Amino acid sequence: ADAKENMPGTWSVAANFSKATSVITGIKEVLGNNAKILYAKGSNLTEDSVLEQHSTMFGKTLNRDNRTEKELMDEALNIAGQADVIVFAGGEAAEMSGEASSRTNIEVPEVQRRLLDALLKTGKPVVLVLFTGRPLALSWEQNNVPAILNVWFGGSEAGYAVADVLFGDVNPSGKLTATFPQNVGQVPIYYAHKNTGRPLPEGKWFQKFRSNYLDVSNDPLYPFGYGLSYTKFTYGELKLSSSNLTGNQTLTASVDVTNSGNMDGKEVVQLYIRDIVGSVTRPVKELKGFQKIELKAGETKTVRFEITPEDLKFYNYDLNYDWEPGEFMIMIGTNSQDVKQSRIQWVK
Repeated sequence: ADAKENMPGTWSVAANFSKATSVITGIKEVLGNNAKILYAKGSNLTEDSVLEQHSTMFGKTLNRDNRTEKELMDEALNIAGQADVIVFAGGEAAEMSGEASSRTNIEVPEVQRRLLDALLKTGKPVVLVLFTGRPLALSWEQNNVPAILNVWFGGSEAGYAVADVLFGDVNPSGKLTATFPQNVGQVPIYYAHKNTGRPLPEGKWFQKFRSNYLDVSNDPLYPFGYGLSYTKFTYGELKLSSSNLTGNQTLTASVDVTNSGNMDGKEVVQLYIRDIVGSVTRPVKELKGFQKIELKAGETKTVRFEITPEDLKFYNYDLNYDWEPGEFMIMIGTNSQDVKQSRIQWVK
């Protein structure tokens, strides 16, 4: 929370760290005299001092504390006992990702998780402000922490932006540009994967001799395109201008999106297409378009996508960029997993 040097992230060689704004500074300046801000370091980045040294290179220090884990935790719990809400800023340091910064364990460091667990046991509301340069395995956090704000490494002014979102001055509307796994064993995991010879039926978990795991489902923890808001968006049924098209016709796909919550907000409506059968294997879905719309509480808007054969093209076996006639799945939704879908036939 008090590490302004880490805010710009890795490969920020031209950044002036002295002018960056930390989370704690951003919160204090945004709130002013409207609240009392208490702070404790809580824990070091990791128990391993050498790992922390390797993760805080190029002046991006976290000012490692020489006190024991218990001393740091006791101080944090004492401060938390005086607070109404706990904001836990944790996760990765700036140089834990980027060039020559691979990790075999992509969970939040255990020393941080132990502190987070202790803070949760106070019964106070806890918000995890998560710094990360990669998709992390956050199954424990998802199951235990009531609110997670993923802030990546947003740059020198990010401290103010984090505070604006935390206190509701800005309603978050960001969507993930990568897939977050349940655990490291699912990696590589991505939404546009190719099908397998024995795919698992959608919505199922374990079937013998199918492409699946024994211990977890095939689903990601957070799919590509995922993101929450302080309001709720409801999608109507997918409407298509036609289910049978020929040549260079245009298909219009539309859906009604309603802000069914109590706060104005923005939503990113996403269009995906699947080419069911191709001369070469095709992904199970591909992002083909998106629109960001703003809706007042209770408002409904119709979002339309115009689809042409240009959206169906791919590089075939002869490396020609072309499309092939056949059956396609049209999908619109709030992320790559939660979609409304319908099949069409498109011939040349």
